[in-house]
Amino acid sequence: MLQKIISTPLLLLSFTPIANASIVEFITSQGTIEVNLFDQTTPKTVENFLTYLSDGHYTNSVIHRVAPGFVVQGGGFEFSGGWPLSRNSANAAVINEPVYSNVKGTIAMAKVGGNPDSATDQWFFNLKDNNTGTAEQGNLDLQNSGFTVFGQVIGDGMAIVEKIAQLKLCNDGNLQGIPMVIDDAQACSDLTTPGIENFVVIENVIIIDNSEVTDADLNPVKNTQVTKADNSSGGSVAWLSMLALTLLSIKRITLRNKK
Repeated sequence: MLQKIISTPLLLLSFTPIANASIVEFITSQGTIEVNLFDQTTPKTVENFLTYLSDGHYTNSVIHRVAPGFVVQGGGFEFSGGWPLSRNSANAAVINEPVYSNVKGTIAMAKVGGNPDSATDQWFFNLKDNNTGTAEQGNLDLQNSGFTVFGQVIGDGMAIVEKIAQLKLCNDGNLQGIPMVIDDAQACSDLTTPGIENFVVIENVIIIDNSEVTDADLNPVKNTQVTKADNSSGGSVAWLSMLALTLLSIKRITLRNKK
């Protein structure tokens, strides 16, 4: 059952959105990936991501999942010298903001099945347009009240994402499809004691541009399907988020006029 949100308007009116849009760079062992974040339209998700970034949470984490032709996922695990990969501790979950569509080249938040407001530290890059068909067929705009797209890969970053997706995939316990850097002649079973060089490492994630409105030249595709999902609390949250921002702006103007 999807999680219900109680007293949503009061909760939304209490937050302060971050001021600036940002371009961040994922520095990985396979190359760099630049991402333009949608600070203005998915403010809580971007704020959540930047909190992890500033805390160094993503430094030396590893890409722990590739679903071929679907997604490349990371943000939650690190290599601690052997199997299994270590799960990094996560902060409280962030509300769902399904404003944009899960098309190829976007980055979105991973979450727990059946719980739209459960995203914490993990994210994924969409390898293709994952916005067609039914939720059961992998339509991420519909599934679980829509997955929050909070940025878009820019420059030649998708070449690096696709390079990662082409690596040999290994399994370990519940983690399926871990991309591994190994010789063509090697098998996953040969990696009883892997080294850090065998993983795709997120060496760092840094802000390279925090200028205001850095996404002005982008044309992200809107998610127009989420309201069709059963119990779609995420769509209501996105609409109420915009309403709350408008009300906050009106309130500030009114207060200034009284001075």
